Amino acid sequence: SARDLQGHGSHTASTAAGSVVKDASFYGVARGIARGGVPWARIATYSVCGLTCSSADVLAAFDDAIADGVDVITISIGRRSAVDLDRDTIAIGGFHATKRGILTVHSAGNGGPDPATTASVAPWLLSVAASTIDRKFESKVVLGNGKIFTGSSVNGFTENGEELPLLYSINGKIGCTTICQPGCCDSRLVKGKILICDSINGQFLALQAGAKGVVFPYVELDTASVVSLPAAGMDPKRFDAIASYQNSTKNPVAKILKSDTVTDPRAPAVAFFSSRGPNVIVYAILKPDVSAPGVDILAGWSPVASLSDDPNDKRQYHFNVLSGTSMACPHVAAIAAYLKSLHPNWSPSAIKSAIITTGN
Repeated sequence: SARDLQGHGSHTASTAAGSVVKDASFYGVARGIARGGVPWARIATYSVCGLTCSSADVLAAFDDAIADGVDVITISIGRRSAVDLDRDTIAIGGFHATKRGILTVHSAGNGGPDPATTASVAPWLLSVAASTIDRKFESKVVLGNGKIFTGSSVNGFTENGEELPLLYSINGKIGCTTICQPGCCDSRLVKGKILICDSINGQFLALQAGAKGVVFPYVELDTASVVSLPAAGMDPKRFDAIASYQNSTKNPVAKILKSDTVTDPRAPAVAFFSSRGPNVIVYAILKPDVSAPGVDILAGWSPVASLSDDPNDKRQYHFNVLSGTSMACPHVAAIAAYLKSLHPNWSPSAIKSAIITTGN
């Protein structure tokens, strides 16, 4: 089916060339004007991945795009590690596109921060890493004692001001060290409460059991995760402080506020997850080639796709916030398309050179 059941394709396509939309947001978070890089361009999308991405389907999409006469290909799909170029599906497809004057822009991968993790290594591909932008999202947890802890999440829920009981452990239940374990998240105990979970995945169990909120440890603080109920990720020190309050207070309560949009003065910086070089296949060619915005990117979303990867999250919305080199890739493809419109006779190498040599 051509229907976007995952949302990823809608997000990347709208980033490259989506129309101008006023008053776009994620449930009021990150409100503003949204637009793709070249909103006057035409988009051809090719659905190549179901549960897996087969090499045959990826190459078929390259063949179709070349036959359809596209000017630029952006592909936010990749391997987990680099392979020889004659076995690299995207390198092969990109080579055929290059021969026909079409530049292929490719996501570098999300295997960072370890070195030599990028799988996009072919010299003819424009390989894109992900960097932060000067906007980030913060979520605050207010404890019953008045202390406020700032964490990270994309929390569009509006239950502001409602203090709820705070729960962490289950005394006496065998095998249950915390409330957010399979078989331990008893709806009779957690319904209507805010849970302290030892993992971000605890929110899935919490929502299913009827909890009203979650606090979880989150060390990847240069990105924010879309949550399926009011929730906030905390660095280990703040997480431990909230857990300590719960353990030392007779009737602990807390409230979780809707996410705020704030300025990140450290941006731009390469995201921790972005795959690094060096190029382990073609040693003389530096990879990735450039970085582009790939953290907390608001873009279009399929209304039938899950917003948070939680099967119990039934919300439907036309926008979502994602992070990854998948999000960075279409930013650069938009620049390439703009250059191609100004210089229709430029080769893929000329466009790639212009982008790389003018980046800063």
